[in-house]
This record gives sequence, structure tokens and C-alpha cells, in this order.
Amino acid sequence: MGNSITKKFSRACEILDRYERSPDKLIPILQDMQEEYKFLPEEIMTFVSVALGISPSTVYGVATFYAHFTLTPKGKHIIKVCDGTACHVKKSEGILYALEKNLGLNRETKTTEDMLFTLETVACLGACGLAPVVVIDDKVHGLMTPESALALIEDIKKEESLHA
Repeated sequence: MGNSITKKFSRACEILDRYERSPDKLIPILQDMQEEYKFLPEEIMTFVSVALGISPSTVYGVATFYAHFTLTPKGKHIIKVCDGTACHVKKSEGILYALEKNLGLNRETKTTEDMLFTLETVACLGACGLAPVVVIDDKVHGLMTPESALALIEDIKKEESLHA
């Protein structure tokens, strides 16, 4: 156990050293920490605040201000349902509900227990001509319906079970 903790913080130290432990580099430091740990664990944010000599509330404030940062672990596959005006008018909400029901998720629980999927809504994906739009792992899927969105999820589940 002690060895994994040392390893966890040794990667954090490498990232801090890369930025010369400069408080001015907080955002790129947090970006690299998230890249390393897949989210920003509380103990890593505390470690960063101590190492940089800034308050934990400053680190937390930056981490919660920018939508890019996440304080909770995300699933292997990130599903983003657009709820911008064009997508909303074309019933993106029905797609969201179908995905939530299929994956056993809701507004509070966004990641499946098996850590396979995280479901998020976004304000706009910039593909309004393809509304309604769903992005899965950075691949854009346009003109979606609840049925076509569920078919994409089933394909991923099948693929994952083949590699399990």
C-alpha cells in the first residue's frame, strides 16, 4: 500500500517539477494532473496547494471554475449529449432519457458502476446542422434518435465484452 501511495505522489512531483512548482502555472499543472489521474482527486489538489504554497480553496476554485476539470472519476467511454437550442428543439432530451434509463444513470449519477460509461450534457457541440448530436469518445454522431443512440451503446458494450 505504501508503495502505491509513493508512486502516486511521485508522478505528481514530476508534474510539479516540470512547471518549476510555479503557482502561476496552476492551470497547466492541474491539466497534467488530470491527464495522469483521469480526474482531480482531493488529495492531489491538497498536495498541489501545499507544494505551490497556495491555499487549497484557490486550487479548488480553479478546478471547479473550468468545465474541463472533473473532481470525480469518469468512465472509459464519455458520452456527451448536446442540449443546445438546435438539439433541444429536435428532442435531444429524449435521447438523454433513453441513455440514462439504459445505463442506470440520472442527473446525480453520471458514471456507471463498472466505470465503462460517463454520460454528460453539454450546452453546444457546434454541430447544429446535424442536430440532435451525440459525441462518444470525441466521435460526432449526428441526426440521432433514442434508438440510434442506444444502438451505439450496445455496439460498445459488445466490443467491450469481447475484450473482457
